[in-house]
Amino acid sequence: MRYRTFGRAGWRVSEVGYGMWGLAGWTGSDDAESTAALQWAVDLGVNIFDTAWAYGEGHSERLLGRLVRANPGARLYVATKIPPANLRWPAPSDADLEDVFPPQHIRAYTEKSLANLGVPAIDLMQFHVWNDRWARDPRWQREVHALKDEGMVRAWGVSVNRWEPANVLDTLETGLIDAVQVIYNIFDQNPEDELFPRCEQLGVAVIARVPFDEGSLTGKLTKESRWPEGDWRNRYFTRENLLPTLDRVATLKRIVPSGMTLPELALRFILQHPTVSTVIPGMRKSAHVAANVAASYGTTLPANLMAELRRHRWVREPAPWSD
Repeated sequence: MRYRTFGRAGWRVSEVGYGMWGLAGWTGSDDAESTAALQWAVDLGVNIFDTAWAYGEGHSERLLGRLVRANPGARLYVATKIPPANLRWPAPSDADLEDVFPPQHIRAYTEKSLANLGVPAIDLMQFHVWNDRWARDPRWQREVHALKDEGMVRAWGVSVNRWEPANVLDTLETGLIDAVQVIYNIFDQNPEDELFPRCEQLGVAVIARVPFDEGSLTGKLTKESRWPEGDWRNRYFTRENLLPTLDRVATLKRIVPSGMTLPELALRFILQHPTVSTVIPGMRKSAHVAANVAASYGTTLPANLMAELRRHRWVREPAPWSD
């Protein structure tokens, strides 16, 4: 495993981290299988784990807490997220901070996450949605300062709304945000335009999420793909989204180098960008862990292949099905 510096926090984190939504927020999760996969990740050198209270109403956090306690000799970095008080993803453009992250809500869910995780302090606490209109609002700023001063949170971050990578730029200027989590993959290259340069300038860490475009870049989806009732992927991969996505994936598959899988190519594209601190694929099985961690050992993708991948950029706008 290779390691990178996590922005101005200075932590040395594995460039392949662990996204934990699928361990509690998707159908088909199995705790025993998840626990084995998490431990295998630690054994292979993964040391940053991203969860959220919203992933099973604390269930994913509790799984992570057990992992930390099972590995007392390892420095594992714990990242979690505060849900919006109105439980709306993403934040509506006209939402008031008081309806989403009032100070008492920020504190209450920090305390809930600490209890679920069973750790003395959260390494990275993130706002699970955001709107840059709130950047200068003193209410969240005071609470962020207080929780950090009290030793409950070591660093603060923002998980940017889907396909809105610039919707945090003013907030970064406050100096209170140490990390940004953003969708970045072969299709979603927009963060490179404004967000990445600003993060590099300010020493803000970048967590690249959704490296496989919610599964399409694994190459396993088909026109017949369906999920059990209640699984959010049924809402996300509507025909409106699924069909054009499959067309783009089919085109992309034609340039995957011999001896490389599409998921490996997807991860190595992301890791090629020096501003990325870590990428957090979702992993529910030990086999997924082994395959994704192996991407850290890969050599640099050649310039001609990177140029080809640049042409697969897909500029998308938020839609009713894309929360």
